[in-house]
Amino acid sequence: MINFQERANDIWSIANLLRGYYKQHDYGKVILPFTILRRLDELLEPTKEKVLAQYENIKTKPPIVVEELLNKASGYRFHNRSKFTLKSLVKDANNLQPNLRNYINGFSIQGREIFEYFEFDKQIAKIEEGKLLFQITKEFSEKSYKDLDTLGMGYVFEHLIRKFAEASNETAGEHFTPREIIELMVNVLFVEDSKALTKEGIVRTMYDPACGTGGMLSVAEMHLKGMNDKARLELFGQEINPESYAICKSEMLIKGQNPSQIKFGNTFTTDGLEKENFDYMLSNPPFGVEWKKEEKIIKSEYEKLGFAGRFGAGLPRINDGSLLFLLHMMSKMKDESTGTRIGIIFNGSPLFNGSAGSGESEIRKWIIEKDYLETIIALPDQLFYNTGISTYLWIVSNRKTGKRKGKVQMINATSFSKEMMRSLGSKRKVISPEQIQEITQIYGDFEEGVNCKIFDNSDFGYHRITVERPKKDEDGKIVKDKKGNVLPDGDLRDNENIPLKEDIQTYFKREVLSHVPDAWIDDTKTKVGYEINFTKYFYEFKPLRNLQDIKADILALEEETEGLIEAVIK
Repeated sequence: MINFQERANDIWSIANLLRGYYKQHDYGKVILPFTILRRLDELLEPTKEKVLAQYENIKTKPPIVVEELLNKASGYRFHNRSKFTLKSLVKDANNLQPNLRNYINGFSIQGREIFEYFEFDKQIAKIEEGKLLFQITKEFSEKSYKDLDTLGMGYVFEHLIRKFAEASNETAGEHFTPREIIELMVNVLFVEDSKALTKEGIVRTMYDPACGTGGMLSVAEMHLKGMNDKARLELFGQEINPESYAICKSEMLIKGQNPSQIKFGNTFTTDGLEKENFDYMLSNPPFGVEWKKEEKIIKSEYEKLGFAGRFGAGLPRINDGSLLFLLHMMSKMKDESTGTRIGIIFNGSPLFNGSAGSGESEIRKWIIEKDYLETIIALPDQLFYNTGISTYLWIVSNRKTGKRKGKVQMINATSFSKEMMRSLGSKRKVISPEQIQEITQIYGDFEEGVNCKIFDNSDFGYHRITVERPKKDEDGKIVKDKKGNVLPDGDLRDNENIPLKEDIQTYFKREVLSHVPDAWIDDTKTKVGYEINFTKYFYEFKPLRNLQDIKADILALEEETEGLIEAVIK
């Protein structure tokens, strides 16, 4: 069994050559592009001569034709028409820098772009200046990744990125998601479509608006291939981090996916796939991401376009844009006749942050009242590399099956994990394949049980009423305005949340007037809010221990400690 962390450590060891010349947090600028370069170099090796011979015959043809024919000759969606390989480059140490540049420029357009996002040309000059170019190129020319498929290479890249992120005190978890979490997400997204997805020649689309190195997309594609090797999943994504984007694009090239479907940039401000809709979407956006830098553009779209844009349902607080990702994804759902299924990972705040009338509550209200929220799965803690907090998988869809319409399923999967023998950062737990299947089974069965509750949409809604009480003067007399209206006392003002299923007046008489008979409701301030109190739904009452047991424990402790205090005093 391949140890991906060891393979990453082996590559990381080359970074020791950079010590003293590069700062540790900049090692990735050299190591990551060289790793990709060697991977592409090794894959193209078997067809190198064929590509060079083909190039000599067609080099006078239009560039687009040349690209297509050479890609076909290489067997991939990319090629390299330079005469060099990494192994041949190190045979001419005196001309290594210009020859390496020639080699990079020999890649097809999509291949060259990968190295442009790493600003690799600048790094070549800097490495040469430090007299390190030959050593590093030679080290990588001797590496081999032939035994690693795309998924395995993804693991290696992720371990490398985690190391570089830790070295620079960055948030490592922003770059990738543990694979077992993605497996669970994909399982749940596909399980109810399993019959349709096994049809021969079926083509579906998958999108991730914060795709990182492409891990989620790769796992989804492999999962579908496992279900049906005649199926094809077209992958789309966008990524803001240039290094992660470049890695993702390189893996898409290798997999035979269309790399132009992976876009670079900020999803909120520059939607690279603005006109596209997708069958499936999944994402693990950064937790609690601030959107102050994007505020002007997002608010402008919200105010000018409303529901014709992406954010018509509302805007969350400026220091947590998690729900903006979901709204962005929902704007790319296909028409309900075809429909779309979305899986997204959140921390706890999108469940309950914001009272009635707030942006968060309005977003929840819109999603639930439109009957788009299908399932929320509470995951175990300590699953992620950068945080031990509790997380939740939301499944959102505009094509619920009949039994799910008007319902929301809550699954408590917090106990479905195993301790890792060795922790990785904050990650100390893993969800085993058997546990993934068990959670998927609970989801698919759609039956209430210890770990599953099913609710009506309206169960999450409430009326927030404002309760007023009369203002009184020093003599205890009620104060009125000139028209004879009783003035409310701001210091005594209170709010009550009343479930939507309960009559407001009935609740008010029972819970308020029975205690303060002079109170009234200010109807002009009544609002409808939505929140999801997951903990409450699965709360288990633990009875207090009886006094006899407590007394027995105290007496036993006294016997154990008898004479200890005297011994300490002496």
